[in-house]
Amino acid sequence: MEKSYTSMFLLLIAISCALAKDAGKKDTKETTAKPKLPQTLSRGWGDQLIWTQTYEEALFRAKHSNKPLMIIHHLDDCPHSQALKKVFAEHKDIQKLAEKFILLNLVYETTDKNLSPDGQYVPRILFIDPSLTVRADITGRYSNRLYAYEPSDISLLYSNMQKALKLLKTEL
Repeated sequence: MEKSYTSMFLLLIAISCALAKDAGKKDTKETTAKPKLPQTLSRGWGDQLIWTQTYEEALFRAKHSNKPLMIIHHLDDCPHSQALKKVFAEHKDIQKLAEKFILLNLVYETTDKNLSPDGQYVPRILFIDPSLTVRADITGRYSNRLYAYEPSDISLLYSNMQKALKLLKTEL
């Protein structure tokens, strides 16, 4: 009987050691993997910029700060959105100019049909002035997707951002 208790005790020790080794291996794998940063409201479009959380908040802030609102519609798994995001985030002049806007990026559609005047596609960028009017006249270069931009259109986007600010000054 004493022999079976000793055998059982040794077996438990062996199992404990084996489990401890496995737990140690898992910890080293997790620490060597690149840590995932928490998601911010920028979603990678410019972490140093101030982004609003909801469409309603963005409209309120645009109206009360007298700044235009720039809304970026995109999807996390869309290659076109990802490509534009990369160029947008790396373009120093756009990042600097974006500070003069109320910013909102949406990965879902809103119930406001004014934000999809020519359809629901991504990426799509619209400007709204402080009087809460969608600037339908500030468009990209495509006739079938008026508010679409591609990475090669980044200079057009920059000039449209300047146009949104300039029109704001002359109209108000």
